[in-house]
Order: sequence, then C-alpha cells, then structure tokens
Amino acid sequence: MFRDISHPKLLVGLEAPDDAAVYKIDESTAIIFTLDFFTPIVDDPYAFGAIAAANAMSDVYAMGGEVLLALNICAFPADLPKEIIIKILQGGAEKVKEAGGVIAGGHTVDDREPKYGLAVIGIVHPSHIITKSGAKPSDMLVLTKPLGSGLIATAAKAGVAIEEHVEAAIAYMTRLNKDASRAMLAVGVHAATDISGFSLLGHALEMAWQSKVGMRISLKSIPLIDGAIQYARQFLFPAGTCSNETAYGRHVRFADVISQEMRMLLFTPETSGGLLIAVPKERLERLSSELTMRGVDHWVIGEVVEDEGIEVAE
Repeated sequence: MFRDISHPKLLVGLEAPDDAAVYKIDESTAIIFTLDFFTPIVDDPYAFGAIAAANAMSDVYAMGGEVLLALNICAFPADLPKEIIIKILQGGAEKVKEAGGVIAGGHTVDDREPKYGLAVIGIVHPSHIITKSGAKPSDMLVLTKPLGSGLIATAAKAGVAIEEHVEAAIAYMTRLNKDASRAMLAVGVHAATDISGFSLLGHALEMAWQSKVGMRISLKSIPLIDGAIQYARQFLFPAGTCSNETAYGRHVRFADVISQEMRMLLFTPETSGGLLIAVPKERLERLSSELTMRGVDHWVIGEVVEDEGIEVAE
C-alpha cells in the first residue's frame, strides 16, 4: 500500500486505505472517486439496480461528499431478457437522480452471471473530508442503519425468508446515506465509514486501526432488521461471514455470554449499510438532533477507547 508522492493532489489514496480516493482540484474543491458492483442479492431487478447504486454512492457520503456523476458497470448474460436489464438500469438511474447526480453512460460486457454497479464521482471541500483515521478516545459511535441485510438476502435466496423481512431489508438497502452525511458535516465529526461487505466489526476495526484506537461496542444497543435474529439462529449465514471472522476475529473480544450466532451476525457482510460515525461526546446531542431533523434513524452503539481491538459487551 502506498501513496504516489509524484501526485501531491491525491489527498486520499492507497497509503491509508479509505472508502474512496480523493483528488484535490483547487483550494475549495476536491473530487471523490469510487466504484462498486456485485451480483443480484434480491429477485426484483429494479430493487437490485437501486440497491447497487445506493451501495456504490455510499462511499461518497461516508467521506462527507455529494454525488455528481456516475457511470454504469454492467455484466449481463447475452440471453438475459431486455426488460430485466431495463429494470436494473432504471433502478440505478432513479437512485442516482434521487442523490442529485446523473448517470452519463457506462460499459457493458457479456457474463454468465449478472453483475451491476457504478463508478461514482462526488465533490467535497478539501478541508471537510471525513476519513476513517480521525477517531479519538471518548468519541461516541453512532450507527445509522440496522444490521441484517446480508443475512436476510441469504435467507431469501434459500427460499425461507418471510416477505415482510425481505421488504424491510430492501427498504434499508435502498435508503441513501445522503442525509446522514449532511448531518455529519453540519456538526463536525472525527471519523466515519459505511458498513458493507466486511461487516460491522470489520469496518469498525478498519476505523480503529487507521485511527490507532480501540472500540467498545454494546451488543444490546445494535439495531437489527426484523428477521435477522431468526435467520441467525438457523445459521443461514453467507460465505462472507466466515471469511470476515477469519480475517478480523482475533482482534475482537466478546463477552462470554454472547452466543455464537450473535457473534457471527456481527461478522456478516452487509449491503448498502449505514454510516458508522465517531463523534466527540460533547457533539453527540447535536448530531442526534441533526439526524432526527433529517429523518435519519440512528443508534449509539458504543465508544472509542485507547485499548487496541474491539470489545463487544452484552
């Protein structure tokens, strides 16, 4: 991992991996550049397109930016019905429009397994960039969406998910993090990241490592989408859960009373999850007010500490 020193305008790159790359244009403007795409996680093609778009744009919001422009990334089977492709692209386009941006084209290749996502350009003031690396001891940790989307999507693929649970998961996955991002900027927070494939604990650890701090998280404070516990007890975890546990598990200390299924749930990949925000304790009330004013659900799930790693209490 490195930052190319021949490009001093690259403000965020590979030197300290973050949610997106940031390139300085001038003293008042920097662009955020990111991309993401994946295979279908729901049956409805419009919802798939909207979820993939919201997920791709989330990196811009995690860094305090606004979405400007996007390009489609498409991999579709040659025999996939055109009406399905149209619905996927429509879902993505309308979600980008909701964000205030525009889709200006893209690229398509033949692939036996459908894939869709976006390359996204956003904008941010160079002095207002929010990264993973600024969390400080005594900061409070705020989460803006409940967990369980990955677990419920896996249960749906297995044909055992209750429709109401799937609908709730889709509603959260298609919800933009735009208003949460604007609330962060209005208050001034120390660090943030969005919760996606590396799970809550994986992304929290990334923030902790980049900030050289630890975290203490309360399990009972973590919000869950209806159905998540039910499917966790049936051990309907996606393959990524075990991968995340292998990668991050040795850095997490669980209270003895926490069950195996709840531990695994915290390692389960999420799709288009919420923002995890580290905010100074004295600004927590104001952040809560700003989020509430914008209609953003949020929960205080823990705090930043000096110790290394993450401790999960009951």
